[in-house]
This record gives sequence, C-alpha cells and structure tokens, in this order.
Amino acid sequence: MSDKNAVRVPTEISLHQKSHVLVVSFDEETRFELPCEYLRIFSHAAEVRTLKVPETGKEHVNIEKIEAQGQYAIRIFFDDGHNTGIYSWQTLYDLGLHQTQNWQGYLASLEAIGYVHNAAPKAPTERRVTLLYFVNLVRDLGKETETVVLPDAVKDVTTLLAWLRTRGDKWARLLQQDRVQVTVNKAFSEPFTVLDAGDEVAIVPHGGVGKTVLEDA
Repeated sequence: MSDKNAVRVPTEISLHQKSHVLVVSFDEETRFELPCEYLRIFSHAAEVRTLKVPETGKEHVNIEKIEAQGQYAIRIFFDDGHNTGIYSWQTLYDLGLHQTQNWQGYLASLEAIGYVHNAAPKAPTERRVTLLYFVNLVRDLGKETETVVLPDAVKDVTTLLAWLRTRGDKWARLLQQDRVQVTVNKAFSEPFTVLDAGDEVAIVPHGGVGKTVLEDA
C-alpha cells in the first residue's frame, strides 16, 4: 500500500470544551487544533453539505460529546443540536491539513452574503482569577497564591505567562512556557486554553506532577 492510500489513524483525540477546540494528533509531528466552529461548519452531514448558503451564527458553538463509530470515525454532538456529522479519520486529517484555506474560503463566502463574522465572546468588564504557585515557585517568587485582574491582552495560558514574565528577571526565568505546567480549574491546560473570570490557575514546575488529564474544564 502506498503512503498516499495509507489509512491514517489518530493517536490522540482530546476535547477542550473550555477553549472550544478539538485536538487531533496522528503522530508526534502531525497535530491539529480544530475549533468547534470549524468542525461544525465543515460537517459532512447531508443537511450541511446541501446548503446553498454558508452556515452562520456558529461563532460560539461547542461540542457536548463525542462517540466512536467503530474503528474508523467519530460522531460529534454539538450544543446547537447538530449531531449527524460523522468524521472519519481521513476527514479529520484533511480538515486539519487544509484548515487555513478552508477557513479563508468560508470567511470569503460570509463576506459575499454580507454577514459579519464575530468570533470575540462577550467578556465581563473585569476578569479576576486566582493564581496558585507550587514547589520551588513558592520560595523563589515569594508567594503561594494571589488574586489578579487580567488585562484585556491576556486571553489564554500563553498570554498569561507572558504577562507574568514582565514582572522581573526571576519571573521571566522561572515562568518560561517550557519550564512549567499550568492547570485551569484543576484540569491540565494547553497553551490556547482560554481564561475566564473566576478561574483558578495553578502553575507547577515541570516534574512536579504527571500529566494524566486529557480534557480541560
């Protein structure tokens, strides 16, 4: 069998409901972060494929659950009631591989019908979160916990760490993204995990805990 016709089987499928993202990995170098909206828009269900105009109003759609379909696909249940889309391994691979061009084409089709795509959620005026520090960070940073109000620019785990690193040399050295593991509401996060008001964010040096949770809150 040639590589072109080889069946690609995912090694990981992880739903991050808080961030509205489905992570699908096929090997160590092939990892796709597929937004729920993208998966909903490009569902292969007949009622979606036969639409004469692009679907709209799906900016904040989320996935409620996923069901295996034998050894070849998953069925995705979206919170807008759509649940007839079957996503084969090849479909997931193709959606990941062509994500940029597919999405640009979709946005162009929205523009053609005069629809303004608005992906920005309605955020509260103040996002106050609790930060917890563990192991040597308690000693080196001089605190176990603090409550902070996030600036508008801090949207996710990556931008949170970048913001904290601006506090000084110790912070910049200790909170490099490859040196710490971050949990949000007691679930392991990804760099793209979004932060909301009321979240509890724990920062642990690598080696302090083992990663056992595949799904964020």
